[in-house]
Amino acid sequence: MNRRNFIKSSIAAGLMLSVPGPLRGILEAADPKPPDLAVVRGTSPERITRAAIDALGGISRFVSRGDVVVIKPNIGWDRRPEFAATTNPEIVAALVRASLEAGAKKVKVFDNPVFDARRCYKQSGIADAASRAGAEVSFMDTRRFKDVKLGGRALKSWPLYRDVLEADKVINAPVAKHHGLAGLTMALKNWMGIMGGRRGSIHHSLDNSLVDVAAAIKPALTVLDAVRILTANGPQGGDLQDVRKVDMVVAGIDQVAVDSFGATLFGMKGGDLGYIRAAHQAGLGRMDISRLRIKRIRLG
Repeated sequence: MNRRNFIKSSIAAGLMLSVPGPLRGILEAADPKPPDLAVVRGTSPERITRAAIDALGGISRFVSRGDVVVIKPNIGWDRRPEFAATTNPEIVAALVRASLEAGAKKVKVFDNPVFDARRCYKQSGIADAASRAGAEVSFMDTRRFKDVKLGGRALKSWPLYRDVLEADKVINAPVAKHHGLAGLTMALKNWMGIMGGRRGSIHHSLDNSLVDVAAAIKPALTVLDAVRILTANGPQGGDLQDVRKVDMVVAGIDQVAVDSFGATLFGMKGGDLGYIRAAHQAGLGRMDISRLRIKRIRLG
């Protein structure tokens, strides 16, 4: 921002603060520019997901009629939803229904679990919830991985799942949780679930590897599940004492910003995590959330 624009913005902000509260709310509501992030709290995962999407401009901003949409949740572990090791199934179902209502031709839901796929899909509740909502739920086919030239700092190429690469729109739907090596796992790390090959080998250069893969994917929308967050012993979890109920979703286009906000739920900043710093430096998004327009909503 140059000096002239900074002064104009400062004056505008000062004038807005001088406006009485009720009138200020009307003026803010009239602002047509969507926020950078929508942070919504409430007891219904579906309602807060819908409210977050609406706050960002509505699902039609992200999904168009005739689109093939991929929704990528975290289904990596053989855990029930209450353990916060996988994405809340109600959030996944809400994203499926919203995409179909926007006119999506097809909505696909899948992941590459660490544990047995059939058990993970079933125990997480995601397979049943997404199927009932109208999604095509499938196990990932090893024949559908395509070697992609990444040209990254850590990864020059890697096999990635063709269905993600060929989708019209991709929605990233991670869960916020502790991770023993990465610190936290949220949106950027959720892309490990589209990797083939010996993906465990990337842990020797994890931060840069995650950024290299993330740079190859351009999600239309990221919705972070913070209904329950896993505060320790992640990413697998297994102890309800490590789970904290937050009843929140964080949504935005910028996945780096979403992760940076997610870090605050654990008493951290985005800059405390190496892969968020690396992603910011690579130009994949913004980690300084103090500079973002954040719309906060609380539902009853």
